[in-house]
Amino acid sequence: MDKFYNETLHKLETVINELEIETDCPIQRIEAVIHLIVNSLSEVKEFVLKKGFKNIDEEIHFFKHQKPAIVAKLIYYNAIYKIETKKPNGTKAIRKYLNEELRKLKRYFDNNLEFYKYYRTNNSFIDDKLFIRGKYDIKLSLETVYFDTDDRFSTSHDYKAAKIIANDQIQVYVEDQLNNNNKKKPSDKSPLNWAESKTALTELIYALQSQGAFGNADIITIAKTFESTFNISLGDFYHTFMELKARKINRTKFLDSLRDALIRKMDEEDEM
Repeated sequence: MDKFYNETLHKLETVINELEIETDCPIQRIEAVIHLIVNSLSEVKEFVLKKGFKNIDEEIHFFKHQKPAIVAKLIYYNAIYKIETKKPNGTKAIRKYLNEELRKLKRYFDNNLEFYKYYRTNNSFIDDKLFIRGKYDIKLSLETVYFDTDDRFSTSHDYKAAKIIANDQIQVYVEDQLNNNNKKKPSDKSPLNWAESKTALTELIYALQSQGAFGNADIITIAKTFESTFNISLGDFYHTFMELKARKINRTKFLDSLRDALIRKMDEEDEM
C-alpha cells in the first residue's frame, strides 16, 4: 500500500508543481489541478477496494493520514476556485469578502475544537472509532457528507482530518490575499518584475532564510518583502515549499541553475 500511495502522491505533486510554473491563468490552473486530484483519488480508491489492507493498523494509517493528504488538496483547490470566481470588485468589497472567508474558517475550528486537539496532538486512543470503515458514533460530531459517501472508502472522520489540513492552507492563502489587497499605491510600485516562476522564487527565499542572509527575519517577512519588491504574489508559499521538499530529484533546481548561469557568465567574460 505504501509504495503505491507514495508513487501516486509524488506523481500528483510533481504535475501540480509543473502546472504552477507553466499555467499563467490561475482559474484554468486550479481547474486542471482539481481534475488531476480527482483522478489520483480514484486510482487510490480502486487500489484500496481491490487490495484492501494487511491489518487494522494499516487501515487506520491510511484513513488518518494518507487519504486526508490527497483529499485536503482537493478541498483546498476547490475552496480557492470558489474564492477567486466569486471575488467582488473594489478594495473594500474584497477586504470584506476575504475577512468573511476567514470567519468561516474560524467557525469551523470552533465547532470542531475537540477533534482539532485530538488530531493535531496525534492522539490515537479512539482511532478505532474514527478511522476504520463501518464504524461510527453519532455522538462524535460527524460530517453530514459521511452519510452520503462510499463506506468502502470512507470512515467517520477521514474527511474531517482532510478539512483540518486544507483549512490551514486556505487560511494562509486568504491572509495573503488580504495583504496583497492592502498593498501600497501603484505610484510606489517597484520597477522590477519577477520573470521566473513562483516556485523558483520560493526556493530562493527559503535558501536565503536558511542561510541567515537577513539575520533573524522570519520567512513571512522575507516573502512579503520579495512580493512587494518584485510585484508578485506567491500565494501559499509554504505549500509550495512542501512540494519542493517532496521532489525526489533535484530539489534545488532553481538554485543550481543560478550557479550554472553565473559560472557560465564568468567563463564567457574570461574568454573575452
